[in-house]
Formats: sequence, C-alpha cells, structure tokens
Amino acid sequence: MVDVDTFLTTLYVLIDDFCKASLPAEASPGPHAALSRSEVLTLAIFGQWQEFGSERGFYRYAQRHLRTAFPSLPARSQFNRQLRQHQPALVLCVLHLVQLLAAQQCPYEALDSSGIPIRDAKRRGLGWLPGLANIGWSNRLGWYEGFHLLLAVSPVGVITGFGFGAASTKDQLLADTFFALRRFPQPQWCGAGAPAQGPYVVDKGFAGAADHTAWAQQYGVRVICPPKRNSTRPWSKRLRRWLAGIRQMVETVYDKLSHTFRLDRERPHALGGFQARLAAKIALHNFCIWFNEQLGRPRLAFTDLVDW
Repeated sequence: MVDVDTFLTTLYVLIDDFCKASLPAEASPGPHAALSRSEVLTLAIFGQWQEFGSERGFYRYAQRHLRTAFPSLPARSQFNRQLRQHQPALVLCVLHLVQLLAAQQCPYEALDSSGIPIRDAKRRGLGWLPGLANIGWSNRLGWYEGFHLLLAVSPVGVITGFGFGAASTKDQLLADTFFALRRFPQPQWCGAGAPAQGPYVVDKGFAGAADHTAWAQQYGVRVICPPKRNSTRPWSKRLRRWLAGIRQMVETVYDKLSHTFRLDRERPHALGGFQARLAAKIALHNFCIWFNEQLGRPRLAFTDLVDW
C-alpha cells in the first residue's frame, strides 16, 4: 500500500516521460493553457478511482488537496475542455503502458465484450447521445441503454486494445472492425492497438465459421471459439476448464473497470468526454498493474494499492 502522494508522483513521472519521448511538443497559438498536457493526463487518469464517487467528487478533492501539486488548477469546465482536447494522447498512453508491460508477448489474447450503461433504459426521450448510444441486451445487465465495449486482454489482465459501439451492435461486427483496425491502423482509431502475436480466445457470442474464415483471410487472425452445445465435436473437460479460467480473468478485468474505476456510473453528455474518460480508466487499469509489478504485489490487487 502506498500513500496518495507517492502514487500520484509516480503516475506523473511516467506520463511526463511518455509525453516528452513520444508526443510532439505542445503548440498553442493563443494564451498558455492552465495545465500542461502531462498534468491533464495525470489528473484525468487519477480521477477515475471509485473513491471519488463521480467527476464532481474528484474535482472537489483536487481543489482541496492537490493545489500544492497543481497550483494552476483551473475551473472544472476548463479542465474538461482540456481533457477532451488531449483524448488522443490518453489513448496513446494506454498503448505505451502495453509496450512497457510487454503485454503482447503472450501465447494468446482473450477478446470479450460487455455493456456500458449510460442511462436508464426505461426513461423517455432521446437522452444526450441520440444516434450514438441505444438499447441492447447484456447477460450482466439485462436490457440497458448505452454502449457495447470490446476489450482484448492478455493472460495476466493487461488491456491491449479496446473499442466500442452502440449497445445493439453485435459481437461479430465489433470484432470485425477491431481486427480491421489492428491489421490496417488508422491514426484516429488507434485504441485497437497492435495485432496479437497468437490467436484470440473468444466465447460463443463470436461463433460463426464464416466469420472466422473471413477474419483469417482478410486480417490474418486466428480465433479459438468453443463449439455450440449441439456440436458433433464437443470440447474435452480439460479444454472447457481452460476456457473457464480465461473467462474468469476477463470478467475480473471488466469488474475492475465497472466498479473500481466507475465505468458503470458513466453518464456522459458528449461523446468526446466519454471517449476520454474510457481511455483514462483503461490507462489507470494498466498503470496499476505496472505499479503493482514494481512493488512486487499481485498484479490485480487494486483495492488496497492506495492508502486513502
């Protein structure tokens, strides 16, 4: 367990080194921003802990306790504008942590999806994000309104890439887009990350021999998917146990994002803000794994990492 100052300082040093080494120098034609890019990214990532309860709760904490470290802390609305401006840098920070952890030097990656509720599905009206978020089904949530998140996860729990679509988007369509972006990278959609070095392990939601063949031909992707219940070639008990272990790791990662980092409490008013906070949560997840490794602690022991 470390104190808040140690955690925050370590996070800032890592991010500042990354910004100086990997990103172009900041250039602004107008007045200087209240916070540097490194400071914005540090606060954005640190502010995702469940202990703060909400964005407002974190900013109240920052104004009371972080003035010494961030003396030019602006009004919350100005910070949010800077946060949206630096959203691409947050995504690149996620990928930097993946490289720092050598997370893709592994025999396989697990690919799985989950729902992100952003509004009560029974409420009337279109909400804040009409045409972007909609209603879909999740085994965990039931019917919900929001987004459908797709994660690629290493065997030890590092998130190596991510993407999302509307809640009603099918797993196969999300996966197809994800594999395409890994095979043919686009600068504006770099969150998918680099291609896996081995196969992707998926659940039955990604089943479909035609899709698997197309992914292999178009993107060079190999998929390990369990057979359906009525298959003439069922898996052995040993293979089913292996898949269950992988599923447990993925569920643990989603639980960390949903509860430890408040993903289930997102109520975005703008897509840019949601994208920035999602990248910040994933960056915090990967940073905590890296930090635990430095301390010789279990990688996913987040609950008692910081002495609040």
